[in-house]
Amino acid sequence: MRTLLRRWPGLKWLYPGIGVKRWVGLLAAGICALSLGMAYLLVMVYRQAPLPEVAYYLTLQFLPRHTRALLFLGGGLGLVGLALYHLNRSLLSLLLLARSSEAAADAGAARDLPKGDAREGGVRIVAIGGGHGLSTLLRGLKGGAGELTAVVTVADDGGSSGVLRREMGMLPPGDLRDCIAALADAEPLMAQLFQYRFGRDSVLDGHSFGNLLIAAMTGITGDFESAVSAVGRVLAVRGRILPSCLASVTLCAEVRDRSEPDRDPYLLSGQSRITRASGRIERVWLQPDGVRGYPEAIRAILQADLIVLGPGSLYTSVIPNLLIGDIREAVRVSRAVKVYVCNVATERDETAGFTAGDHLRVLHEHIGRGVCECMLVNANTGFCLPEHSGSTMVAPDADGLEGCEVALADLVDRQLPWRHDPRRLAEALLDLYARLAGDGWAADAEALARNV
Repeated sequence: MRTLLRRWPGLKWLYPGIGVKRWVGLLAAGICALSLGMAYLLVMVYRQAPLPEVAYYLTLQFLPRHTRALLFLGGGLGLVGLALYHLNRSLLSLLLLARSSEAAADAGAARDLPKGDAREGGVRIVAIGGGHGLSTLLRGLKGGAGELTAVVTVADDGGSSGVLRREMGMLPPGDLRDCIAALADAEPLMAQLFQYRFGRDSVLDGHSFGNLLIAAMTGITGDFESAVSAVGRVLAVRGRILPSCLASVTLCAEVRDRSEPDRDPYLLSGQSRITRASGRIERVWLQPDGVRGYPEAIRAILQADLIVLGPGSLYTSVIPNLLIGDIREAVRVSRAVKVYVCNVATERDETAGFTAGDHLRVLHEHIGRGVCECMLVNANTGFCLPEHSGSTMVAPDADGLEGCEVALADLVDRQLPWRHDPRRLAEALLDLYARLAGDGWAADAEALARNV
C-alpha cells in the first residue's frame, strides 16, 4: 500500500478513515447528472438545429457511434484524473511548504548557537558502552551536557533480555533500559517502577517491568528504535539512547584456560557465557560479521564534541560496540575529543589482574589505535574490595603506551568502591575536555562542570 501511495500520490485521498471517499463519490454522482443533462441538450440541438459542415468533423461523425463513445469517455476520464493528480500535488506542496518553513526557522535558530551546541551553553557528548558503567556515566552527565547521546551494545543474551530476544525476536532491552532509567527526569516512583524486577514466585521470574514495557511498545510502534524513543518520552529522558546496530548479533570469544595455558584456546558464544568464563579471554568478535551500524548513532558520533568510551565491562560492553565497522570508523574520523574511561576495579572473569595499561592495550588490539587520545584513570586505589567479589582496584599503571595521554583523578564511589562516582566522573571528564579542546571551549566546559 505504501509503495502505491508513493507512486500515485492521488491515492492518498482514498486512504481509509479520512472522510474523503464519500464526498468524492457525491462529486462523481453530481458530475454524472450534469453530464447527462448536457448530453440531452446537445442531442436535441444536434438533431434539430442547422449546423455548419465543420461540425461533422468536430463530432467525429465519420466514426462508428461506439468508437466515438469510447473516445469521449476515455478523454474525459483522462482529464478528470489529470486534474485530480495536480490538485492533490498542489495541496500537498502547500502542506510541505508550511512544514519546511517551520523547519527552516528551527534550523536558523540552531545556526545562531555556537558550534557544537545543542542548546545555549551545551556540548554534544556521545557515550559508548553498556551495562552499569554506562548508566553511571549518564547519571553524572545528564545535568551538564547540551546534547547527551548514549550508544548502547545490543549483544546481551542473558536474563530477561535474553528471554525476550529469543521469544520475541527483538533486540535485548536491558542495557538500554538502564540508560533510560539513568537519564529519566520522571518522578522517583516511576523510575523505580521502570526498574522493578519480578520475583521468583512469578511466571515473570527475572523480568523487569522496563523490559516488558519496551517489548510492549515495540509491538505498538512496530520497531525497536521507535519503542525506545517512545518510552524515553514517557519518562522524560534528558538525552537520546540509541542501539549501536539493529541486527541480531552474537558475541563470541576465544578463551584460554588459566590452569593450562599451553593448551589451545576454546570458543564461547554468547555474552552471558563469556562473562562467566573462568579462563583468560584472548579476543572477542561478533557474529555475523560486517553488520551495519545504526545511522542515527553514526550521525551522533560524527557530530559530537566529546566521545566517551566506557566505563563498563571491557570485553562485553565497550569493545562490542566498536567491533561494528561503521561505529569504529565514525569514532576514528570524528573530530571530537575522545576519552577512554578505565574501570575502577577489575572483573573476576574478564579482566582479573589487569592494570590500566592492560585495558588500553586490549582495546588497541581489537580496534586499533586512533579511537582515543586520552585515558581517564582512577588515582584513588586505597580501598579493599570484598574478597568474595574476586575484584581488585585497577592500578593506574600505563607504562609503554605511547600516543595516548593518561589523566588521573579520584573517581571512586565511597559507598560502592568498585564503581565510579557519577558526579566525580562527570566533573573529571568535563575538566579534561576543557583542557584538551582548547581555550575556545574552556569557558563552556567550566560552566557545564558547575551544573553537574
